[in-house]
Amino acid sequence: MWAARSARAARATDDAPGRRTRGTDDMADETDAPGPDTAAPDTPAPDTASRPLAPPDRRVLLVAGAVFVLLMALSTRYGFHIDELYFLDSARHLQASYVDQPVLAPLLARVSLELFGVSEAGLRLWPALAAAGTVVVGGLTARELGGARRTQLLAAVATAAMPVLLGGAHLANTTAYEVLAWAAIALVVVRIGRTGDTRWWLAAGALAGIGAEFNHLAGIFGIVLVAAVLLGPARRTAADRWLLAGAALAVLLVLPDLWWQAHHDWAMFEMTRALNEKNGGPGQIPTWIVGQLATAGFATAVLWFGGLRFLWRSGRPLWQCLVAAYAVLFVVFAVTTGAQIYYLGGLYVCLLAAGAVGLDGWLRARRDRLRSLTIATAVSTAVLAVIVLPVLPPGAVAWTYGVSTNAGETLGWPQLVGTVRQVWDGLPQERRAHTVIYTADYGEAGALNELGRGTGLPHAVSAHNTDWWWGPGDPAATTVLAVAPGPEHAPGYEAQLRRYFRHVTAAAGLTNPYGMHNVEWGGHVYVCTDPRHPWAEMWPRLRHYG
Repeated sequence: MWAARSARAARATDDAPGRRTRGTDDMADETDAPGPDTAAPDTPAPDTASRPLAPPDRRVLLVAGAVFVLLMALSTRYGFHIDELYFLDSARHLQASYVDQPVLAPLLARVSLELFGVSEAGLRLWPALAAAGTVVVGGLTARELGGARRTQLLAAVATAAMPVLLGGAHLANTTAYEVLAWAAIALVVVRIGRTGDTRWWLAAGALAGIGAEFNHLAGIFGIVLVAAVLLGPARRTAADRWLLAGAALAVLLVLPDLWWQAHHDWAMFEMTRALNEKNGGPGQIPTWIVGQLATAGFATAVLWFGGLRFLWRSGRPLWQCLVAAYAVLFVVFAVTTGAQIYYLGGLYVCLLAAGAVGLDGWLRARRDRLRSLTIATAVSTAVLAVIVLPVLPPGAVAWTYGVSTNAGETLGWPQLVGTVRQVWDGLPQERRAHTVIYTADYGEAGALNELGRGTGLPHAVSAHNTDWWWGPGDPAATTVLAVAPGPEHAPGYEAQLRRYFRHVTAAAGLTNPYGMHNVEWGGHVYVCTDPRHPWAEMWPRLRHYG
């Protein structure tokens, strides 16, 4: 079946402008072929499939390697992020899915625990590799779009400079994997649009399914992209049995996630609703719009704007589907979850590559244009790196918290564990036997369970997200040592505790030595006694998502 192209795929190739034969599909010149656009940026994009592809630029690998080295060099700065602590806790509770993400990121965290123990560098190895892979995909996308070696290099550098790539890949949550998945799916779509070989839909389906097992957003991208194909001109050349097979493969890969969600009250929908209430709404639309510049890079905006135009004016319906998907998702995310500005991050890899190809001639027409773009990108990346990467001393990053919370949420966890340990040690020995450590959020539970492991502290429980499903600990507990964030993030928490316990005492406050007013700053450790109901009966009422 793989030996011959399907009749429909062959017709798609025959109908495409500038049809090329299979023999020239992957030809490479020995010289650096000229870029596809040597005119002004508003000139219609010429056909790129009628000429052989330029050779891959090996300098792209150097850029990818530089990104990997940078991320690993900074991997042990500061400490674990709040989400990473949750992922480590999830790694010790491996299951088919979780309330707020599928299984693959916790699975990689489990591999890290087995190989390296509780280690920032070991945990962050995987997102660093994903970031390097994303840079390579950026260069390959430019090549697939018909770009010369110089445009492949420009696409790789622009991808490497993306704040969402650097900041997201420094932390071992799901962002780095999501960005790579989206970029790889777009690369495959570009290839199908160039060659007409729809068998590549199987690869796109596999990438969508695997990506969705890291983060549900990859599945959303896949659904919107398929809808754009089926509802537009691309349906005539790209919608065939291979598209159906790719979609089926994607669904097959996410069945474990769907099975878990079906057996846990479809928790992801309640979780999504809670996030949208927090991050969405009309007031967040300006944040979303400006945030796209911060996500992909202020200086390289000319590239991804140019990339949108290049793809749309290409005359290739499948390439135009990428623009349509971007437009739809831009509006949907702006309205529903505008504060989460990084949700479109993976699609900018393709847009930057398209812009590098489409504006190649315009940039080369005057030497100062490329030089100005290079200088602006370097300056912008250096400024934003201070915010999204741990390059400053810990005591000097408090000012960045209002722009990006990532650095701030990696500070203060050892101090929190130490404070809880002091309160625990202060309890009478006979009381500890029936005491549960209960935290308001998953990060606090993860910090106590991972950083406090082996210190004599019992396993901490939480009612936040998936932690709630792991149970209340001792169902007959008569004392609860409750850990809560600061009043800005958990307003009225002491009053809430008094609804369940007759005696609530603030035993200690939470701070950190860096003056970082993060989530935990100003929080408290409470000793709660004389419960109004048995602890096991309280547990169902404590569940919260967000």
